[in-house]
Amino acid sequence: MPPNRTTALSLLVSTGFLIGLSFPLGKLAHGAGISPPAWSFAISGGGALVIFGIILARKMRIAWDARHLRYYLIAGLLSYVLPNLLIYAAIPRLGAGLTAIYLTLSPIMTLTISILMGIKKPGLLGFAGIALGCLGALTIILSKGEVGGGDLVWLIAALFIPLSLASGNVYRTLDWPANGKPLVLAMGSNAAAALCLFVATLFWDGAMPFAMLGEAPILTLGQIAVSAVMFALFFRLQIVGGPVYLSQIGYVAAATSLVIGTLFLGERYALLTWGGGLIIVAGVVATTLDRGRK
Repeated sequence: MPPNRTTALSLLVSTGFLIGLSFPLGKLAHGAGISPPAWSFAISGGGALVIFGIILARKMRIAWDARHLRYYLIAGLLSYVLPNLLIYAAIPRLGAGLTAIYLTLSPIMTLTISILMGIKKPGLLGFAGIALGCLGALTIILSKGEVGGGDLVWLIAALFIPLSLASGNVYRTLDWPANGKPLVLAMGSNAAAALCLFVATLFWDGAMPFAMLGEAPILTLGQIAVSAVMFALFFRLQIVGGPVYLSQIGYVAAATSLVIGTLFLGERYALLTWGGGLIIVAGVVATTLDRGRK
């Protein structure tokens, strides 16, 4: 496998794993009484602070011009604020596993938007890989047998999770500032998201997010560490793989959540569910080998 594809695959797996790890952590946060906006604030705010420290250590320049500020705000809203609020509000109603599975719908939505915007035309292998991913996701959903009493409204509302993520994937590519540095863009967009989520927490809970996060300091610090590494890898993957390939981190994240839920949270899944996970892996491999045109 060529070096750039090896790099893309390693970034895809590592980023998807870290995102998948965030779902069980979010379930634990709900059990600790932390609201979705406050937990989302910890993810974006903590990640921004850690990345900011790395930027200072490397003596990198942070861009504050109008172009970058626009990018920070829109990317933060589409990629972090809207999906994270929906994700962590849906987890207690639909469960961490089923909520994570919604991420697997992001690639087909990203592909559709990319085709409409003229960004990429995947080859047959790319289409086959995405189809396999969707088939694997459908297999996992059907294998659950039932939603577990999930609210129909939330089942529909959760569809906006992959839609928002897909829109963010395409936007970050289309509006990527000239000479934009991945670490700087990661820090700026997460800082903008954290500001929005801080305000959302005040309206949602009527309280400062710091007070709620202080009730579970170890859990919060663990999530911040996971988020900081994930965001740094995420923006690097955006450059190496492009929006459609990047969107498939949802497949890896969903599979990761299923494994962690089984091993550590006492969740049990049917054999068909694991079969769906293997189909998803095949889809990721197929799209990695795709030679579609941008």
